[in-house]
Amino acid sequence: MYKAHHVAHAVVTGGAGFLGSHLCDALLRSGYAVTCIDNFETGRRANLEHLRDARSFTLVRGDMTDKVEVDEPLDVVFHLAAPATPSDYLMDPVAAMRIASVGTINALDLARAQSAHFVLASTSEVYGPATDEPTREDDAGQVNPAAGYGAYYEARRFAEALTTAYRTTYGLQTAIARIFGTYGPRMRLDDGRMLSRFIRQALAGAPLTVQGSGTETRSLCYVDDAVAGVMALASGTYPGPVNIGNPDEVSVLSIAREMVEIAGQDAELVFVEASPTEVHTRRPDISLARQLLGWRPRTSIADGLADTLAWFRDAGVRHV
Repeated sequence: MYKAHHVAHAVVTGGAGFLGSHLCDALLRSGYAVTCIDNFETGRRANLEHLRDARSFTLVRGDMTDKVEVDEPLDVVFHLAAPATPSDYLMDPVAAMRIASVGTINALDLARAQSAHFVLASTSEVYGPATDEPTREDDAGQVNPAAGYGAYYEARRFAEALTTAYRTTYGLQTAIARIFGTYGPRMRLDDGRMLSRFIRQALAGAPLTVQGSGTETRSLCYVDDAVAGVMALASGTYPGPVNIGNPDEVSVLSIAREMVEIAGQDAELVFVEASPTEVHTRRPDISLARQLLGWRPRTSIADGLADTLAWFRDAGVRHV
């Protein structure tokens, strides 16, 4: 009698979000059966509509702050359920801390119950204010828990501490990915970020507003590259944290000009006063990812922006 072939099974919490939906796609392409758990507070069903009839995909509406059980055997749990943009976590900082604490415990318990690998999608925000030097994983960072963004910073740091505690206390195989600025199809255009604003304005044929002189820089990683980094981390045994992002800096002005060229229109660039909350870029040092995972971003900013704008056009997005 032949032994049935084992199909690896992954759970993706927050799988209806921007990054989570692309991770679901990549896992399915790699032969995984995927269970997506999302409460749709920040994720969108439209991000998963193309998977509705996929035989190896299961969508569960659930909140990770409640106990969640999966009957089928599990190989890996990717925990992405967390508000990721200021427009979300500043709206309800208590909820942001609850999902980072109770939600992460429940996700860890789900993995522990089946001895599955656990991968936490953390954030570069744990490092605190950006500096001029590339950020390394051994940078302890500095955040003010009583500041306006304190709830989010500390929530993500606490989730990392929980993940580490489960590894050291229970022997659970865990990994932590610190994800830097990511963009691409399905990204939220209402998140208040520079690139989201440029895309909305380009789609509407409106002037692109550049804050300040445009000399500020950004480090932007295309979503397919970020997902490849997270999956590479999951396939190994290194617990992390590991930076997943693009180490190349690009000026805001050059991004605006690239967007105008891709849009194929004579859009005007309008310079406006910089917002008080405008920050310097946080640029990752990805030496560890290169060495341990053999990973680096491969999509150029020109190709990534072109693919992103084309996707939104095909999706029929036209409003500012």
